[in-house]
Amino acid sequence: MPLRQPPTVLITGATDGLGRGLAVALARRGATVLVHGRSAERIAATVRQVRATGGGEARGYQADFSSLAGVHALADQVAAAEPRLDVLINNAGIGADVPGGTARLESSDGFELRFAVNYLSTYLLSHRLLDLLRRSAPARVVNVSSAGQTPIDFTDVMLTRGYGGRRAYCQSKLAQIMFTFDLAAELQGSGVTVNALHPATYMPTKIVSTPISTIADGVEAVSRLALDADLDGVTGRYFDQLREAQAHPAAYDEADRARLRALSAELTNRSPV
Repeated sequence: MPLRQPPTVLITGATDGLGRGLAVALARRGATVLVHGRSAERIAATVRQVRATGGGEARGYQADFSSLAGVHALADQVAAAEPRLDVLINNAGIGADVPGGTARLESSDGFELRFAVNYLSTYLLSHRLLDLLRRSAPARVVNVSSAGQTPIDFTDVMLTRGYGGRRAYCQSKLAQIMFTFDLAAELQGSGVTVNALHPATYMPTKIVSTPISTIADGVEAVSRLALDADLDGVTGRYFDQLREAQAHPAAYDEADRARLRALSAELTNRSPV
Protein backbone atom coordinates (compact mmCIF):
# COMPACT_ATOMS: atom_id res chain seq x y z
CA MET A 1 0.00 0.00 0.00
CA PRO A 2 1.22 3.55 -0.74
CA LEU A 3 2.03 6.05 1.99
CA ARG A 4 -0.79 8.35 3.04
CA GLN A 5 -0.45 11.80 1.47
CA PRO A 6 0.72 14.19 2.70
CA PRO A 7 2.97 12.12 4.98
CA THR A 8 4.39 13.13 8.35
CA VAL A 9 8.15 12.54 8.44
CA LEU A 10 10.48 12.72 11.45
CA ILE A 11 14.09 13.46 10.47
CA THR A 12 16.68 13.16 13.21
CA GLY A 13 19.72 15.36 12.84
CA ALA A 14 17.73 17.69 10.58
CA THR A 15 19.42 21.03 11.32
CA ASP A 16 22.55 20.64 9.20
CA GLY A 17 23.93 18.95 6.10
CA LEU A 18 21.98 16.02 4.72
CA GLY A 19 19.24 16.26 7.34
CA ARG A 20 18.50 19.88 6.59
CA GLY A 21 18.56 19.22 2.86
CA LEU A 22 16.09 16.39 3.36
CA ALA A 23 13.77 18.54 5.45
CA VAL A 24 13.54 21.14 2.68
CA ALA A 25 13.23 18.58 -0.13
CA LEU A 26 10.51 16.53 1.56
CA ALA A 27 8.54 19.64 2.48
CA ARG A 28 8.61 20.67 -1.16
CA ARG A 29 6.95 17.33 -1.88
CA GLY A 30 4.20 18.24 0.58
CA ALA A 31 5.38 16.35 3.67
CA THR A 32 4.90 17.60 7.19
CA VAL A 33 8.45 17.56 8.52
CA LEU A 34 9.32 17.02 12.17
CA VAL A 35 12.73 18.65 12.58
CA HIS A 36 14.95 17.16 15.28
CA GLY A 37 18.17 18.74 16.47
CA ARG A 38 20.24 19.59 19.55
CA SER A 39 20.19 23.38 19.21
CA ALA A 40 16.94 25.29 19.66
CA GLU A 41 18.32 28.09 17.48
CA ARG A 42 19.22 25.72 14.63
CA ILE A 43 15.86 23.95 14.90
CA ALA A 44 14.01 27.26 14.62
CA ALA A 45 16.11 28.30 11.62
CA THR A 46 15.43 25.00 9.84
CA VAL A 47 11.71 25.17 10.57
CA ARG A 48 11.63 28.69 9.08
CA GLN A 49 13.51 27.49 6.00
CA VAL A 50 11.15 24.56 5.52
CA ARG A 51 8.05 26.73 5.88
CA ALA A 52 9.50 29.19 3.36
CA THR A 53 9.32 26.51 0.67
CA GLY A 54 5.55 26.93 0.59
CA GLY A 55 5.19 23.17 0.74
CA GLY A 56 4.55 21.09 3.83
CA GLU A 57 4.37 22.21 7.45
CA ALA A 58 7.28 21.88 9.90
CA ARG A 59 7.52 21.40 13.65
CA GLY A 60 10.65 21.29 15.80
CA TYR A 61 11.82 18.81 18.46
CA GLN A 62 14.94 19.23 20.58
CA ALA A 63 16.95 16.31 22.02
CA ASP A 64 20.56 15.35 22.62
CA PHE A 65 21.31 11.80 21.44
CA SER A 66 24.49 11.53 23.49
CA SER A 67 22.09 10.58 26.28
CA LEU A 68 19.54 7.76 26.23
CA ALA A 69 17.35 10.02 28.34
CA GLY A 70 17.37 12.47 25.45
CA VAL A 71 16.17 9.75 23.07
CA HIS A 72 13.40 8.76 25.47
CA ALA A 73 12.38 12.41 25.82
CA LEU A 74 12.10 12.85 22.06
CA ALA A 75 10.03 9.67 21.70
CA ASP A 76 7.71 10.82 24.50
CA GLN A 77 7.24 14.26 22.91
CA VAL A 78 6.54 12.90 19.43
CA ALA A 79 4.15 10.20 20.68
CA ALA A 80 2.23 12.75 22.73
CA ALA A 81 2.00 15.46 20.08
CA GLU A 82 1.74 13.68 16.75
CA PRO A 83 -1.39 11.74 15.75
CA ARG A 84 0.56 9.79 13.12
CA LEU A 85 4.08 9.13 11.86
CA ASP A 86 4.43 7.87 8.31
CA VAL A 87 8.23 7.93 7.99
CA LEU A 88 11.06 7.88 10.53
CA ILE A 89 14.44 8.83 9.06
CA ASN A 90 17.24 7.98 11.49
CA ASN A 91 19.85 10.38 10.18
CA ALA A 92 21.47 11.86 13.31
CA GLY A 93 25.07 10.84 13.74
CA ILE A 94 28.69 11.83 14.22
CA GLY A 95 31.67 11.08 12.01
CA ALA A 96 35.03 9.46 12.49
CA ASP A 97 36.88 12.61 13.59
CA VAL A 98 34.25 15.15 14.69
CA PRO A 99 33.85 15.57 17.59
CA GLY A 100 36.97 14.63 19.51
CA GLY A 101 39.60 14.22 16.82
CA THR A 102 41.51 11.03 17.67
CA ALA A 103 40.29 10.93 21.27
CA ARG A 104 37.90 8.26 22.53
CA LEU A 105 34.79 9.92 23.97
CA GLU A 106 31.90 8.54 25.99
CA SER A 107 28.21 9.35 26.13
CA SER A 108 26.58 10.53 29.34
CA ASP A 109 25.60 6.88 29.93
CA GLY A 110 29.24 5.76 29.74
CA PHE A 111 29.10 4.20 26.25
CA GLU A 112 31.58 4.82 23.45
CA LEU A 113 30.16 7.97 21.87
CA ARG A 114 29.84 6.88 18.23
CA PHE A 115 28.18 3.60 19.16
CA ALA A 116 25.78 5.53 21.39
CA VAL A 117 24.83 8.34 19.01
CA ASN A 118 24.98 6.55 15.67
CA TYR A 119 23.56 3.20 16.70
CA LEU A 120 21.92 3.04 20.13
CA SER A 121 19.84 6.16 19.48
CA THR A 122 18.57 4.59 16.23
CA TYR A 123 17.75 1.34 18.01
CA LEU A 124 15.99 2.96 20.95
CA LEU A 125 14.06 5.67 19.09
CA SER A 126 12.79 3.19 16.49
CA HIS A 127 11.50 0.84 19.17
CA ARG A 128 9.96 3.64 21.20
CA LEU A 129 8.01 4.88 18.14
CA LEU A 130 6.92 1.46 16.85
CA ASP A 131 3.39 1.73 18.24
CA LEU A 132 2.88 5.06 16.47
CA LEU A 133 4.39 3.73 13.24
CA ARG A 134 2.20 0.61 13.35
CA ARG A 135 -0.93 2.72 13.89
CA SER A 136 0.10 4.88 10.94
CA ALA A 137 0.83 1.96 8.57
CA PRO A 138 1.76 1.84 5.81
CA ALA A 139 4.85 3.48 7.27
CA ARG A 140 8.59 3.40 6.74
CA VAL A 141 11.82 3.49 8.75
CA VAL A 142 14.93 4.64 6.88
CA ASN A 143 18.31 4.20 8.58
CA VAL A 144 21.01 6.43 7.15
CA SER A 145 24.11 4.27 7.39
CA SER A 146 27.36 4.14 5.40
CA ALA A 147 29.41 2.02 3.04
CA GLY A 148 32.08 2.20 5.74
CA GLN A 149 31.33 -0.91 7.83
CA THR A 150 33.50 -2.84 10.30
CA PRO A 151 32.56 -6.06 12.17
CA ILE A 152 31.72 -5.63 15.83
CA ASP A 153 34.25 -6.96 18.33
CA PHE A 154 31.86 -8.35 20.93
CA THR A 155 34.72 -8.76 23.41
CA ASP A 156 35.28 -4.99 23.35
CA VAL A 157 32.27 -3.28 21.80
CA MET A 158 33.08 0.01 23.52
CA LEU A 159 36.60 -0.04 22.03
CA THR A 160 38.51 0.43 25.25
CA ARG A 161 41.55 -1.10 23.53
CA GLY A 162 43.10 0.16 20.30
CA TYR A 163 40.55 2.91 19.78
CA GLY A 164 40.27 4.60 16.40
CA GLY A 165 37.59 7.04 15.31
CA ARG A 166 37.10 5.45 11.90
CA ARG A 167 36.83 2.00 13.45
CA ALA A 168 34.25 3.29 15.94
CA TYR A 169 32.27 5.00 13.19
CA CYS A 170 32.28 1.98 10.86
CA GLN A 171 31.32 -0.39 13.69
CA SER A 172 28.34 1.81 14.58
CA LYS A 173 27.22 1.92 10.95
CA LEU A 174 27.38 -1.86 10.54
CA ALA A 175 25.32 -2.16 13.74
CA GLN A 176 22.66 0.07 12.14
CA ILE A 177 22.42 -2.26 9.15
CA MET A 178 22.26 -5.39 11.33
CA PHE A 179 19.45 -3.73 13.27
CA THR A 180 17.69 -2.85 10.00
CA PHE A 181 17.55 -6.50 8.95
CA ASP A 182 16.31 -7.61 12.37
CA LEU A 183 13.64 -4.93 12.72
CA ALA A 184 12.36 -5.59 9.19
CA ALA A 185 11.89 -9.25 10.08
CA GLU A 186 10.18 -8.35 13.37
CA LEU A 187 7.73 -6.05 11.56
CA GLN A 188 6.98 -8.35 8.65
CA GLY A 189 3.28 -8.11 7.84
CA SER A 190 2.72 -5.00 9.98
CA GLY A 191 2.77 -2.54 7.09
CA VAL A 192 5.95 -0.91 8.43
CA THR A 193 9.03 -1.33 6.23
CA VAL A 194 12.65 -0.86 7.34
CA ASN A 195 15.61 -0.20 5.04
CA ALA A 196 19.14 1.19 5.33
CA LEU A 197 21.36 2.99 2.88
CA HIS A 198 24.68 4.59 2.15
CA PRO A 199 23.32 7.95 0.91
CA ALA A 200 26.42 9.30 -0.87
CA THR A 201 30.19 9.33 -0.55
CA TYR A 202 31.80 12.11 1.50
CA MET A 203 29.13 14.79 1.20
CA PRO A 204 30.18 18.35 2.18
CA THR A 205 29.01 18.28 5.79
CA LYS A 206 30.63 19.34 9.05
CA ILE A 207 32.02 15.81 9.55
CA VAL A 208 33.70 15.61 6.11
CA SER A 209 36.86 17.48 5.17
CA THR A 210 37.21 16.38 1.52
CA PRO A 211 33.83 16.00 -0.17
CA ILE A 212 33.22 13.85 -3.25
CA SER A 213 29.43 13.73 -3.59
CA THR A 214 26.94 16.55 -3.09
CA ILE A 215 24.22 16.98 -0.49
CA ALA A 216 21.76 16.74 -3.38
CA ASP A 217 23.03 13.22 -4.16
CA GLY A 218 22.30 12.11 -0.62
CA VAL A 219 18.94 13.86 -0.52
CA GLU A 220 17.86 12.08 -3.70
CA ALA A 221 18.81 8.64 -2.33
CA VAL A 222 17.18 9.07 1.09
CA SER A 223 14.07 10.75 -0.32
CA ARG A 224 13.53 7.77 -2.61
CA LEU A 225 13.52 5.32 0.29
CA ALA A 226 11.35 7.63 2.34
CA LEU A 227 8.58 8.49 -0.10
CA ASP A 228 8.81 6.93 -3.56
CA ALA A 229 6.04 4.55 -4.60
CA ASP A 230 8.46 2.03 -6.13
CA LEU A 231 9.61 1.22 -2.60
CA ASP A 232 6.11 0.33 -1.34
CA GLY A 233 6.41 -2.95 0.58
CA VAL A 234 10.18 -3.23 0.11
CA THR A 235 11.83 -4.07 3.43
CA GLY A 236 14.98 -5.48 4.99
CA ARG A 237 17.30 -4.17 2.27
CA TYR A 238 20.54 -2.23 2.12
CA PHE A 239 21.06 0.33 -0.65
CA ASP A 240 24.20 2.03 -1.94
CA GLN A 241 22.69 5.35 -2.99
CA LEU A 242 19.96 4.42 -5.51
CA ARG A 243 20.85 0.75 -6.00
CA GLU A 244 20.22 -2.23 -3.79
CA ALA A 245 23.58 -3.60 -2.63
CA GLN A 246 25.25 -6.10 -0.35
CA ALA A 247 26.35 -4.91 3.07
CA HIS A 248 29.44 -6.27 4.85
CA PRO A 249 29.13 -10.07 5.21
CA ALA A 250 28.98 -9.68 9.00
CA ALA A 251 25.58 -8.01 8.63
CA TYR A 252 24.13 -11.34 7.50
CA ASP A 253 25.60 -13.37 10.37
CA GLU A 254 22.56 -14.43 12.39
CA ALA A 255 24.60 -15.33 15.46
CA ASP A 256 26.21 -11.88 15.53
CA ARG A 257 22.84 -10.22 15.00
CA ALA A 258 21.44 -12.17 17.95
CA ARG A 259 24.38 -11.01 20.09
CA LEU A 260 23.79 -7.42 19.03
CA ARG A 261 20.06 -7.69 19.81
CA ALA A 262 20.78 -8.97 23.31
CA LEU A 263 23.45 -6.33 23.95
CA SER A 264 21.27 -3.49 22.66
CA ALA A 265 18.35 -4.56 24.83
CA GLU A 266 20.64 -4.73 27.85
CA LEU A 267 22.25 -1.32 27.25
CA THR A 268 18.90 0.42 26.71
CA ASN A 269 17.05 -1.50 29.44
CA ARG A 270 14.59 -2.97 26.98
CA SER A 271 13.09 -6.45 27.09
CA PRO A 272 14.86 -8.44 24.36
CA VAL A 273 12.77 -9.52 21.36
